[in-house]
Amino acid sequence: MGDFLYVQPSELKFPYELRKQSSCSVQLINKTDQYIAFKVKTTNPKRYCVRPNAGVVLPNSVCNVTVIMQAHKEALADMQCKDKFLIQSVVAPSGTANKDITAEMFNRKDDKIVNEVKLRVVYIPANPPSPVPEGDEEGSPRTSSVEDDNRTTSLPEAVTRLLDKSNGKSSSSEAKSMISKITEERASAIQQNKKLQEELELLKRQTGKTRAGGTMFVVLVSLLLGILVGYFIYRA
Repeated sequence: MGDFLYVQPSELKFPYELRKQSSCSVQLINKTDQYIAFKVKTTNPKRYCVRPNAGVVLPNSVCNVTVIMQAHKEALADMQCKDKFLIQSVVAPSGTANKDITAEMFNRKDDKIVNEVKLRVVYIPANPPSPVPEGDEEGSPRTSSVEDDNRTTSLPEAVTRLLDKSNGKSSSSEAKSMISKITEERASAIQQNKKLQEELELLKRQTGKTRAGGTMFVVLVSLLLGILVGYFIYRA
């Protein structure tokens, strides 16, 4: 670790994927009260692009460096990399700008102190393998559907089971609450329907009794009229 710059991280990790570029970032932290000039070198300059590859870190400041790895045309057998980076840093005159950086500034002469930090390159898989899907004894993945669940369960239960199997479990409680409410409303509607049917039967019975009473009244009126008519004829 250099005395002028604190370099983070300590190694360059590149996501590796065939025929695709990848990149990583390096922070150069200047904890001193001086201007620090830096220069980045690599053992494989054709493979990497560094931006910026040289510059100045102001006192008590941070400079971000981006390293871009060119795409690999052939697959690596063991994912091992021997490439390395070297970050050199020296004290620069106050007010030095990026355009003032020269290669001579990093030459070791006249007892000039040049700090160096070495970073190794590490390749990491860009796409880690996904978990193996759950399968039956023959190894074939199992499938499920709402229709299959409905063969043995009601619709609210099937929807609840499907939500439990899904990845969106964060919102399943809200959906379950809604399903519970719908189920309660459905039970209430069934109860009301049953009550209406009972009232309808009672109304039918009452209507039948009313009609029977009306018929008896007509018969009685007819008998009375017949008696009165016979009485008057007899008097005449």
